[in-house]
Amino acid sequence: MAQHALAFIASAWGVVMGLAPVLQIRRMLREHSSRDISLGYFAVLLAGFGLWIGYGATAGNLALVIPNSVALLTAAALVIIALRVRRHDRRGLPRPGQPRSRGAARGRRSG
Repeated sequence: MAQHALAFIASAWGVVMGLAPVLQIRRMLREHSSRDISLGYFAVLLAGFGLWIGYGATAGNLALVIPNSVALLTAAALVIIALRVRRHDRRGLPRPGQPRSRGAARGRRSG
């Protein structure tokens, strides 16, 4: 009985941990910057989540599959959003709410 209760609590907390990157996504969207995000770190996490999902599926263990699936989806969303924010920054486009430079507004090149 205690093992089932612990599995449930650990799995529920795993879901909370899997949703934790939503806080970082919110910050990226608010600040329109993803420069503080290590995409390599999240690539390693994504691979690990995929492996744990595979292991949990073959073992028939939903306590592994469910939280790691949530974490995989959340981390994948974070990577996608980070890449979009970076692509937007590289183009030199103004961020939402940021005024364009005077030269860009008049179609002039600077320099």
